[in-house]
Amino acid sequence: MGNQKLTSLSFVFPMYNEIENIKPCIEGAIYIAEKLGIDFEIVVVNDASTDGCEKLAEEMAKTIPQIKVLHHEKNRKLGGTLRTGFYGATKDYILYMDSDLPLDFDDVAEAIPKIGDFDILIGYRLTRDESIKRKVLSTGYNLLIRTLFGLQAKDVNFSFKLFKKEILEKIALKSEGSFIDAELLIEARRAGYQMTQVGLPYHPRIAGESTLASTSVIQKTFEELGAYFFRKK
Repeated sequence: MGNQKLTSLSFVFPMYNEIENIKPCIEGAIYIAEKLGIDFEIVVVNDASTDGCEKLAEEMAKTIPQIKVLHHEKNRKLGGTLRTGFYGATKDYILYMDSDLPLDFDDVAEAIPKIGDFDILIGYRLTRDESIKRKVLSTGYNLLIRTLFGLQAKDVNFSFKLFKKEILEKIALKSEGSFIDAELLIEARRAGYQMTQVGLPYHPRIAGESTLASTSVIQKTFEELGAYFFRKK
């Protein structure tokens, strides 16, 4: 844990068919950066979208030089998309959030400085207006990660993670699915990095469709969790 002031930030947004969300998402990132007065870039990773959101992001990039749009020819799911974004980022800190606008931008701007002298800031949901299925899955998953790996994160898979880019030089992320969140935190802790947490009001998506609670995504997450556990024993 070092005394490094946050002066430059890469926003990383995984994007799959977010035609209704990506423009306000990018505008929100600009608002946050300008409010904090920091150097920034916006890394949008198009995971083989089919609804035209990739074209919209490219159009915005033509007039906003801080936007960088990276493309996957084939869909690589959350883990593959985030790894592309993380390793394509160039600023000293990286902030990963979903493109479906789960957070108020003023809340995000207020939360970012709370990283202080820590290496990672993890968000957790203060409110959860979700289905019983998603609540049960999330609670069980957090408990399992805590039990298997001793990771004391309140909300492992919540899409607010702010961390020093240097961490990526010390760890190797391999997940293609949603286990990427846990893998990032577990590996960073094993490498000696220090974490803190912040509660944030959560706003469920109002546009587009989430695939994170689908059977295939859940199955992939647990397959990668099991493989990681036995590989690291």
